[in-house]
Amino acid sequence: MIKTTPFKHELRLLLAIAVLVVIGFAGHFVFPIDPDAAKTLIANLGLHNDLGSHHFIDSRAWLGIPNAADVLSNLPFALLGIWGLLLQVKLRKPSQRLINRESFVLTLFFIGLIFTTIGSGLYHLAPSNETLVWDRAGMAFAFAGMLGIAASERISSRSGIWLGLASLLAGALSLIVWRQTNDVLPWSVLQFGSMAMVLALAVTRPTTKALGISLLWIVIFYGTAKVVEAADSFVFEATGHFVSGHTLKHLVASLAALPVIRSLILASQ
Repeated sequence: MIKTTPFKHELRLLLAIAVLVVIGFAGHFVFPIDPDAAKTLIANLGLHNDLGSHHFIDSRAWLGIPNAADVLSNLPFALLGIWGLLLQVKLRKPSQRLINRESFVLTLFFIGLIFTTIGSGLYHLAPSNETLVWDRAGMAFAFAGMLGIAASERISSRSGIWLGLASLLAGALSLIVWRQTNDVLPWSVLQFGSMAMVLALAVTRPTTKALGISLLWIVIFYGTAKVVEAADSFVFEATGHFVSGHTLKHLVASLAALPVIRSLILASQ
């Protein structure tokens, strides 16, 4: 049996990135999708008409905070991000004698979680296109770190670093395209293409020096978050107005950090 070298895996990863670039940015000139077209597509798929808009079912205020549940449910992202950064500090202590080959992408991911709390919190305080850019900017950081972790775990630490940086650049460009032209296609490709790449890497074998992070659980948590997000009103009614689907989306999505933190805890013992 011929053993596939990391370099060959890196070439395949580069090809996958090239495909996403063509779909996202070349597609921008061929088939741009504005928010109205996106909402029509969502409605045609049988999902809630408000999905993709600035309307969320739970608008209740608490302690003077508008849309309190959707704002405060972002806090777990920051808490888990801070926890992850502290664990990394512990791993760098000489007593641990562990060289963390994924330090850069892990830091990117955990900082992205903190930025997600800030960006999404600002957005839900006053939902609009102007505040949505902060929400998506935080998500772009988290996506970049998540992709970098996946590549480091399954291909090489080198590929993790440049994929994380490439994803950051793609995130910035997609946000610029959206703000300048109203086309959400590049951002959609970045978001769902990132998860498709993580899923593809999740079913491959970890490298010999991997931390052992369960990529599949990351995908499961993210996918579940998207499902409850699409059922915003349904979840709100089904729970007797206790929690909405969008609030639950934040809480479930934050759990995607747990497989990463679990591996760091095990590595520090």
